[in-house]
Amino acid sequence: MKTIKIAGVPEHFNLPWHLCIENGEFEAHDIDLKWTDVPEGTGKLCQMLRNGETDIAVILTEGIIKDIVSGNPSKIVQVYVQSPLIWGIHVGAASHYKTLSDLKGTKAAISRIGSGSQLMAYVNAHNQGWKTENLQFEIVNTIDGAVEALTAGTADYFMWERFMTKPLVDKGIFRRIADCPTPWPCFVIAVRNEILETQPETIKTILEIINQTTEEFKDIPSIDKTLSSRYNQKIEDIQEWLSLTEWSQKTLDDKTLNNVQNQLLELSIIDKKGTFADIAQI
Repeated sequence: MKTIKIAGVPEHFNLPWHLCIENGEFEAHDIDLKWTDVPEGTGKLCQMLRNGETDIAVILTEGIIKDIVSGNPSKIVQVYVQSPLIWGIHVGAASHYKTLSDLKGTKAAISRIGSGSQLMAYVNAHNQGWKTENLQFEIVNTIDGAVEALTAGTADYFMWERFMTKPLVDKGIFRRIADCPTPWPCFVIAVRNEILETQPETIKTILEIINQTTEEFKDIPSIDKTLSSRYNQKIEDIQEWLSLTEWSQKTLDDKTLNNVQNQLLELSIIDKKGTFADIAQI
């Protein structure tokens, strides 16, 4: 039995992995796939890949590309979710900010430096024509930290996946004032180079198993009810989310990689572009 460590955010996108693990699909191929939930998100996942705390990360596209360009010894082996991630832009329920333009010059809560919540704050600022060098950040680590920061007023707004944050909106803790979809496929699967070199067949098998599940995921009977109960979501929100979400079984293409890198470069999030061979497994 080969042990492989995998990590990702505790969000509904990753239910296919949990179903495969629970159904013993990896074990049937002599693979002990050990999943770790990482609520801190992309910045923490990048660190875990660098430190060897995880072998595989299901991770935001822009975050891992930025980190590989900065020296993370990993590669993207395929796209996991093809559709954009819809980031909700949230303020505290009692906040006097009402519109997106009100947030110009205010402080964003982010999970960590290099996280999706930080990178998308740059994308949003660019979309609004704000000066990105004027952005201010408060590190809050998790969504619970964001609730504390926005309630206490130590940060003014927080960008997080819209549907996972909606229960906080429904409870009157946050107000969502706008959406900001990623201009690229949102999640990819990244693997440490050492594992790609020493266990290529194991990685190939893992991808084959997860791809078969994601291809059929929406056809699983009552999958909306399963997602709703596991992730504490209203059934109608899950149904809307499912209608907007497309998983992928394909490798990252050069055009998509160029698009992401060009935008990261324009926003000064990276200072140079990496080659396709540096970043993706061909």
